[in-house]
Amino acid sequence: MAIVPQRRASKTRKRLRRTHYKLDLAGMMVCPNCGEMKLAHVVCKFCGHYDGKQVKEIKVKEGQEPKEAETKTEKKSKKETKKETKKTKSAKKETEK
Repeated sequence: MAIVPQRRASKTRKRLRRTHYKLDLAGMMVCPNCGEMKLAHVVCKFCGHYDGKQVKEIKVKEGQEPKEAETKTEKKSKKETKKETKKTKSAKKETEK
């Protein structure tokens, strides 16, 4: 005799059995250092930090800056523009006198 079920399993019984065979979403979280989404308990692939420490050095392609460096350069450029506006305002005041 072959190994065959004695009775056919109904659609409902079959589907109830298979309800547990499903894909789960990966445990994602926001990286506290750079703010990108990363897998939980895994080193961030964007900045290389894990548990608040630099664990991995990230290589940057030519012509691209890391996201941290972009924010630093933006802050510097904002400070420089503020200084320039102050200089121009003081120069205008001197010319008016």
